[in-house]
Amino acid sequence: MAPVQEVDIATFAPAWESGAPVLDVREDHEFVQAHVPGAQWIPLADLPARVAEVPSDATVYVICASGNRSKRGAEILEESGRRAVSVAGGTKGWIRAGHPAESG
Repeated sequence: MAPVQEVDIATFAPAWESGAPVLDVREDHEFVQAHVPGAQWIPLADLPARVAEVPSDATVYVICASGNRSKRGAEILEESGRRAVSVAGGTKGWIRAGHPAESG
C-alpha cells in the first residue's frame, strides 16, 4: 500500500474552512484540552472498530497531537476504502499557527 499522504497546516486550514471532515484520534484527555473546532473524535485504539462512523464521501483530515498517530489513523481509513490524509504538525501546530481551538 502507498504511504499515507501528509499535508501541512497551511494546506489543511483552507480545507477545514470549507467544511472538510476532520477526525481527531488522540486520547480523551487530550481532546478535551483543545481540538480543531468541529472535529470528530475517535481515539486511535477505537478506530478500527468504528471506521463506519467516519464519512466516506470526502477526504478525511486525520489529526493528533503532532502527526504520528494521525498517520496510523489515516492508514486505517485508507485500508477500509476511505480517502484520508494525515495533518503534519497536528493540533499543536494548528494552535501555534494561530488557528481557533475548542475545549471540552
